[in-house]
Amino acid sequence: MTFLFYIALFLFLFASIILCFVILIQEAKSLGLGASFGGDNSDSLFGTSTAEVLKKFTAYLTGAFLVSCLILSFWSGSLGRKQEASVQVEESR
Repeated sequence: MTFLFYIALFLFLFASIILCFVILIQEAKSLGLGASFGGDNSDSLFGTSTAEVLKKFTAYLTGAFLVSCLILSFWSGSLGRKQEASVQVEESR
């Protein structure tokens, strides 16, 4: 069971890194970090609607991030309670 927890934790950390990267590559109104990569309004990796694709991807990834954060929070709490209970049982013997 803890093996699955660590896999989920790894996926959570990977999603957070991807989320940070996707947020940073989005163009700001003043072309903030997007201009530092040499990008122009006419240049786009995904076509003319790059901003819309990145906004949708960011929204979906943020939703998945929040859901996985809640799941990992409850899961780590239950693992902590199980470990606490096993320590108390061993102490009573």
